[in-house]
Amino acid sequence: MCLDHTTPDGRTLHVYDTGGTGLPVVWHHGTPNIGEPPEPLFPAADRLGIRWVSYDRPGYGGSSMRRGRDVASAAADVAAIADALALDRFAVMGHSGGAPHALACAALLPDRVVAVVGVAGPAPFDADGLDWFAGMADSQVASLGAAAAGRAAKEEYEIADGGHDPEFIPADRATLQGPWSWVLDVIVPAVEAGPDARIDDDLAFVSPWGFDIAQVVAPVLLLHGGRDRMVPAAHSAWLARRCVRAELRLSPEDGHLSILDTAESALEWLRVHAA
Repeated sequence: MCLDHTTPDGRTLHVYDTGGTGLPVVWHHGTPNIGEPPEPLFPAADRLGIRWVSYDRPGYGGSSMRRGRDVASAAADVAAIADALALDRFAVMGHSGGAPHALACAALLPDRVVAVVGVAGPAPFDADGLDWFAGMADSQVASLGAAAAGRAAKEEYEIADGGHDPEFIPADRATLQGPWSWVLDVIVPAVEAGPDARIDDDLAFVSPWGFDIAQVVAPVLLLHGGRDRMVPAAHSAWLARRCVRAELRLSPEDGHLSILDTAESALEWLRVHAA
């Protein structure tokens, strides 16, 4: 089921809901994606009694742009969606650029978020003691480095770049030949719509997030591939050291996409810890 929710400030959020009475898990999509919930995990979710709720982040898919948004702003949008669906408490899960937004919900909605899964997500740009760009692919350094230089530089980069090469490792490319070929279904429409939402995402990642990671008190599971060149595993290691109740599962041979092949076990973890 899809529906459009109007926020108090008049924006539209395009929402997805698989329905049912199971544990609600709010899915936060990557960059650049639209927000459809992760179809490859539907069989496991059905087995575990999980209900997927998700939405297009502002500027993606059917959701209105919100210029100048920060990572923290996701919490208010998710709270509004949860209120509209009469969801009191829920878990959150995000992949890549969605992971910081999931953590934002946990930090800023502590009475509602019962557990968090972050998959291959970045740490804050101002993370103390972390060389933020170390181990990233050259294309990723160029893209996020342009964002760090400001909106004008990022917009100029997106115009001149002619296509961002994610430099996926062979394990990632193999993953795209299996059930997780679904990733292309959510990337392609986001890319075809233009770079504006991606620009807003990347600017948010390299700006103050609007919350402190130490505010996250719900149990957290972090999954990361040891060979990830989009977001190096050191980012999740940093997050794990600063979340009060975090578990890090490092998969040494996985990359940015192949780590998704381990996500079913994360749903099992969610079901236990949300209880």
